[in-house]
Amino acid sequence: MAFTVPTGSLTACHPEEEELEEEELDIDLPEGAIMGEPLSDSPLWETVLVGKIRAMSVMEKSLVLEAVHQCLQEQNQCILEEEVSDAGIRELLASLNLDLQQPLEKTFLFHLYGLILRECSSVDLVKKHLASLLELSHESSSQRAGIALAIGITAALHMEVVWAMLEHLGRTRFLRSSHTAPDSQVEQQPDPNMHWKWVSSTSLLCYGQMAVHAREQILPWVDNIASRMVYYYSCSSYDNTLKTSFLSAAFMLMKALKGESRAQSYKFTQIPELIHCLLCTLQKEPNCLANLFRQKTILVIAGLSSLRPSLKLMVKSRILNTCLQSLYQLPPTETLKRCLSPLESNPDVMVLYQKSMQALNLLLQTFISQNKSMDEVCFILQHTEPWLKSDKSHERKRVVQSIFLFLKCVVDYMRLTEEATPSVLGHQLGLLMLLWQDEDEGTRSRSRQCVCLLLQLLTQRKGSMMEFIYLNKMKNFEERAHRESDTKFYHLVQALDENLTVAQHTKLILTLLHGLCNHNHLYCELASHLLLMVFEDHSIKPEQVAEVLQGLFWEMPGIIFKNTLQTVMKAVTVLGTQHTQETVDVMLSLCHPSERQVAPLWKALATNNQLARKVVTLLYIKLKLRPPQLLVRLSEQAELVSMLALGTIYELLYIQEYKAIVHWAFAGILLGLLTQLHYLFELGVVEDIIDSQEDILEMKPLGPCSTCLEALKGLFWTTNHWEVFAYLKLLRGWELFEHLETYTEGVTLLARAMAHYDCEVKAVLGQAVISLKSSEERDNIVAILLITEFLNSQELTQYMSRKTMDNLLSLGLNNPNKLVRAASLTGLSSVLMQPKKVALLRSRLAALLDSFLQPEPEHLLGLMEVAGDVLHRLGPRGGASSLRIAQHLRLLFEAEQEDVRGGAILLYGDVIYSGGRKYQQALKNHAFQSLVPLLFHLTDSCPEVVMDSHTVFTTAQGQTLLVAPFYKSGGEAAVSLRPPEKLQRREAREKGPILEKATAIGGVGEGSRDNQEKRQPGWCDWLWCQVLGV
Repeated sequence: MAFTVPTGSLTACHPEEEELEEEELDIDLPEGAIMGEPLSDSPLWETVLVGKIRAMSVMEKSLVLEAVHQCLQEQNQCILEEEVSDAGIRELLASLNLDLQQPLEKTFLFHLYGLILRECSSVDLVKKHLASLLELSHESSSQRAGIALAIGITAALHMEVVWAMLEHLGRTRFLRSSHTAPDSQVEQQPDPNMHWKWVSSTSLLCYGQMAVHAREQILPWVDNIASRMVYYYSCSSYDNTLKTSFLSAAFMLMKALKGESRAQSYKFTQIPELIHCLLCTLQKEPNCLANLFRQKTILVIAGLSSLRPSLKLMVKSRILNTCLQSLYQLPPTETLKRCLSPLESNPDVMVLYQKSMQALNLLLQTFISQNKSMDEVCFILQHTEPWLKSDKSHERKRVVQSIFLFLKCVVDYMRLTEEATPSVLGHQLGLLMLLWQDEDEGTRSRSRQCVCLLLQLLTQRKGSMMEFIYLNKMKNFEERAHRESDTKFYHLVQALDENLTVAQHTKLILTLLHGLCNHNHLYCELASHLLLMVFEDHSIKPEQVAEVLQGLFWEMPGIIFKNTLQTVMKAVTVLGTQHTQETVDVMLSLCHPSERQVAPLWKALATNNQLARKVVTLLYIKLKLRPPQLLVRLSEQAELVSMLALGTIYELLYIQEYKAIVHWAFAGILLGLLTQLHYLFELGVVEDIIDSQEDILEMKPLGPCSTCLEALKGLFWTTNHWEVFAYLKLLRGWELFEHLETYTEGVTLLARAMAHYDCEVKAVLGQAVISLKSSEERDNIVAILLITEFLNSQELTQYMSRKTMDNLLSLGLNNPNKLVRAASLTGLSSVLMQPKKVALLRSRLAALLDSFLQPEPEHLLGLMEVAGDVLHRLGPRGGASSLRIAQHLRLLFEAEQEDVRGGAILLYGDVIYSGGRKYQQALKNHAFQSLVPLLFHLTDSCPEVVMDSHTVFTTAQGQTLLVAPFYKSGGEAAVSLRPPEKLQRREAREKGPILEKATAIGGVGEGSRDNQEKRQPGWCDWLWCQVLGV
């Protein structure tokens, strides 16, 4: 019977036989083996040959073995020859009645050798010839392949013997050769260790062949074989020979296991280690494509991954990361072609790349087929994130194409076993959506299709009808996406909003927020418009607001495009309109209110007037959330909601967009701040309120009391009620708010100034009436102090009747607080409530005037104090006595005593307002006549007199031209009337170095007396010009 020599055997190679190696690597691995198809049967000639061998006696087998071994030794001597002399083999075949019809391949003798050893019943004979076989040279690739083939065939019936022989080989030959390092001086001479140099590669091939030929009996040996393969790979010097041998052995092991139906009933513990070595080999591949090594390695990994037990997530993660990196990081296909040397035999790079990508797709399908769940889909997609975010277009294109093919397979051929709930799915959808504006058309199209496919998976469990509806919607979307602008994705966004869980939806939004910081303008624009679409679709749930706003807050510093930020702020406005309460709560908790980063978010809420009113109202409500002192720990004081609301209100005062809203809420904010300051005193949160330029330059955050007081000042300054601010500043009234002992005096003085300048009296009065009815004592105190001072205003009756006021004050008489009762009683005894007291007070004022007219009046300071008190109670009802007192007070401007001069000047400012309408013009004329003497007292030797003069300028004229120039020109007046600290901090932030230098040389701040004298003539000249109309 004639036979032909088997072809296509897997063999290793010698470094000198690179062509043979490349040829072997180009042989396609049978993918059917990976998918679990059974192994092919042995060739017919082997069956006939085995029958002849079995008919031999032991002696005949021994003789044949000796003859074959002799031939192998001869072959070993002429290892570089292309063909082996077959004269001796022909005689051997003739004795077996076999005819040779074509040249023999080099591995035929090894095949014959193995068949005879397999059928040999003598263990000693098997051991003897196995030892002789392994003593042959391992230098040639065909020699190594032949040895491995013989070993594998023998192992089919002599597994334990073969295993023992390989163990002995490893101990005696491999360890010796692996620890022998060639010396540079000996390299030129023949290396005596060359015979055993690649013994590890032979061992690897042996284990692979053992797995192939042992069939069902290999299953208990798999872990042992895999561990030895890992050992030889890890302990050998890495080269091309080791790489190909290890891959061949791993493929043979995988093929053997896939061919065994009982393999799924075994659990193999060494498979992860084997895969680890394959991944290491893959990582060492050059960044080019010259053969199918990547494809083969990935296919083998896919086959091994399907074995039991299932791989741990860490192992699967490493597999995905390594395989994806190995393929996606390859240069573009045009560059790959240039990487190869210009030879006619070069492989087609595109074919190599496509086959490698097909292997990757098979790997992904293997993973999902083992765990048909949305969790597994998301787990796989997670590993594509670095490539979806890559800066290189070809990498993004490759990964999107892989995702598309993977999802297409899942949708078309698999039915997921559980509902899609993993939150990370939202993140992966967001990454794909951000590629809808990619520079590559293919990437744009595939990314849309991927989102559609994921949406299909989401709707799989909604029922056939619902799924059919969504499929039609998505098909329409895909058609429309090619016709319309790339930014019109409303229908798909709406579909996602309807089908994602809250957690998934939140992840989607956070991913889009992260996309705002991209350096590609198109990406940022797309992310911002998608966010606006999502927000406008009313899909944000209240429980999402916190995470969404926190994500935006952290991403905002990275947004570099102005129009992107504007679109995002529109989205914030929409969010605030839908969830105002939650939005305000979250924004209060984002950071300290003084941080500039949060200001744009508050500004965004002010673009809608109705929304801005809701925001300020909520802040006012939160300002009043004041737990009792006993329930507040010292460490928690700064975290109180009322503290955060206070700091935020302080900041909003200086945001232009809130200016109109602050005017609208003036009364509520005022009483809220006044009661908040009293609450801070109750808590004992009192720090030194220092108003120094040095602290402003250092930008230290204000304490609670300082914040409250500065907010109180800023409320009047920013609403253009600067007269009230200046009135208290010049009278040092703001200092009264720094201590609890003088707090009520400060509130009284503030109310007097507001009544004097008719500053929001109607609104504040209405709010005070509400506070007077409150159960909080601090509210009652502030309310009654304001009301009693407002009683001195003649216009009060325009806002509230005497009867109503009488009822309110009578209510205050029953208040448990002594101060409230006393103030209520004072209010009931006021001129407004007791009109008959006007005549009595006027007569008392006339008597005081007679005392002033005496030649040498005694106790001038006392007289002026009493006169001032009477005038205050009369209000604008002083009549002719006011004019006469004003005339006499001007004479006292030049008194020798400093306190008399200052008292007269200060009282003069009150007198000129007390004459009523009948004497208003006469008092005004007298004030202008007194302007020049007052100007000279701006340079008075007594600082107190200077300050009193400034006060008169403010109260007497009530015009900006008499105060603002002093602030602009510097000196003591500038220090006294400088704006609230918030404006100073803003100016210091913008002009910090200049301002610091100016302070050091006396240009800003108190300054020296010399500097003041140099500036003072300029102030007077300017005022004279204003008075004379020049």
